[in-house]
Amino acid sequence: MPPGLERVGTIHRVTGETDVRVTLGLDGSGHCTVNTGVPFLDHMLHQLASHGLIDLEIKAVGDTHIDDHHTNEDVGIAVGQALAQALGERRGIHRFGHFVAPLDEALVQVALDCSGRPHLSYGLQIPAQKIGSYDTELVKEFFVAVANNSGLTLHIRQLDGVNSHHIVEACFKAFARALRLAVEVDPRRAGAVPSSKGVLEQAGG
Repeated sequence: MPPGLERVGTIHRVTGETDVRVTLGLDGSGHCTVNTGVPFLDHMLHQLASHGLIDLEIKAVGDTHIDDHHTNEDVGIAVGQALAQALGERRGIHRFGHFVAPLDEALVQVALDCSGRPHLSYGLQIPAQKIGSYDTELVKEFFVAVANNSGLTLHIRQLDGVNSHHIVEACFKAFARALRLAVEVDPRRAGAVPSSKGVLEQAGG
């Protein structure tokens, strides 16, 4: 990107349950400073930054003394909103991304479209109910929040895997790489919106 045209989104979301600050830069190097109070979620967000080459700063304070649900969901909401803000009108991007990530025995496929139309098809079968203290049902809730608030059409498929940690980490890595492909600037687009309609709008946004 030319100097001064960096794509960055900054969100501060405050509810009665959480206080979340997110800064997300699409044209970064994978710099990541994250503290959500949910250690496994922090680990996955580091995967998103590192493999998506997204600069990510997140600070969240939530009611984790109850459980991780509200913090997990609100971080996903804020990340999705920051992504939508960074993409703006989505001019000049490739728009579509697809990646299949292996991690030992696990293999996860992610295909996505920066369409402006939120949708999630989720196909992970995670054997364990918890990874450390993290409820594995929260993985789906995180991606629901991201997709709904960023305007992504997102398909996640587990092709193989028996280890819960490997399955979830492969998912985040595949998502990161698919997103990187989708949001990168296509020089042949010359700044045009990648749609035959000439516009990509997020419903309700």
